[in-house]
Amino acid sequence: MSESLSIEVEFIGGLEMFFSNQKKHKLQLPSKDENGQAANMRFLIQYLAKYHMKNPKKEMFLLNGGIRPGILVLINDADWELEGEDDYELQDGDNVLFVSTLHGG
Repeated sequence: MSESLSIEVEFIGGLEMFFSNQKKHKLQLPSKDENGQAANMRFLIQYLAKYHMKNPKKEMFLLNGGIRPGILVLINDADWELEGEDDYELQDGDNVLFVSTLHGG
């Protein structure tokens, strides 16, 4: 296994404003978390919040350390619920899309 994973992450539906108003991010992510376990979605979410989220309102993306309800997550165009949600082990070349379904009005 390589030392890092190439992952493409995309934010739409307004989430991009929390990530430097940039929709697409190409990341080199460590292949293992701080405990030596394979990097999974839980690790990616925390990594994004810590290193890439420029807006201090992290509660708009996270709730209790996980993805806030109302945010749809797709892994390689499949609903993450079908892939094991935050336990999904990331693979080199994965594409992860976060879509906000929350709208003001």
